[in-house]
Amino acid sequence: MASDTEHADEIVFDDAAVRRGDRTIWSHGSLAIPSGSVTAIVGTNGTGKTTMMKAELGLIPLSAGSLTVLGRPAGEMNHLIGYVPQSYASDIDSNLTVEQSVLLGLTGTRFGIHPITRAQRAKAREAMRFTGIDDRAKYRLSELSGGLRQRVAIAQALVCDPKLLMLDEPLANLDLASQRATVHVLAKLNRELGMTIQVVAHDLNMLLPILTGAVYLLDGHPHYARMNQVLDSTLLTHLYGTQVQVITTPQGDMFVTPSPDEPDDQEHDMHTADEVAQMHHHAHANAGTSANAADAADTAHGLNGKDAE
Repeated sequence: MASDTEHADEIVFDDAAVRRGDRTIWSHGSLAIPSGSVTAIVGTNGTGKTTMMKAELGLIPLSAGSLTVLGRPAGEMNHLIGYVPQSYASDIDSNLTVEQSVLLGLTGTRFGIHPITRAQRAKAREAMRFTGIDDRAKYRLSELSGGLRQRVAIAQALVCDPKLLMLDEPLANLDLASQRATVHVLAKLNRELGMTIQVVAHDLNMLLPILTGAVYLLDGHPHYARMNQVLDSTLLTHLYGTQVQVITTPQGDMFVTPSPDEPDDQEHDMHTADEVAQMHHHAHANAGTSANAADAADTAHGLNGKDAE
């Protein structure tokens, strides 16, 4: 697999908005996600995280503004995007072998029997080897754990050599070891191929060692910031609607946790949207978007004390 960088910013929102019926999901989205970055989309349920990813894929139309992905309007460059939906591990036919599943990334959903070329099998083997599942090529998916199925999903997304990888809740319903193994694969993709990665996530902790920034949905608007700006107790408290602490260990690692001593009558939403938005204004949040990906990676490395392994 090969990857090269052609765009300083892979995804660019310009005053973008999405509506569904009479409801505005989010609006005034003006941000840019740098090439070579690993970005989380975070927010509480119903704020529009998956909607944002679908808009980037051109599956949901904007109600205002514009959105470009890989230098073209959303949807036009999907052949260069690998997408792993949240439901992949449970929805795919469990009678398929690992190799057959990965090959679907090349043959798609075409009906009937299609001969597989030697080149296609070689690409599938390469994707399986990169994700560490090549020794299970002949296993049926029903024989695999949820974590291994998730790596099959990533291999299927990689088989077409995408420039951008999007994953919707890739760590959901996985045990700790499987979460770590999945993050290791993502770290390897970013580190060795320079691949731009975007992840919808509820829990940031497992991803923190590899994240360079986050899109957070706050006060009805998407904001982008580098991780040293996002890892702020005030911001995260408002974002998640409960008292949140950002803890740094003596080794320099950081993690996000609810406050253990929050009183029962604590006002969960401690700041108005206007107050927090003012502290983390678009101009402040976008300050990191002009920085190159290497600087962003250095920031993440410094926050977490070591690279993900």
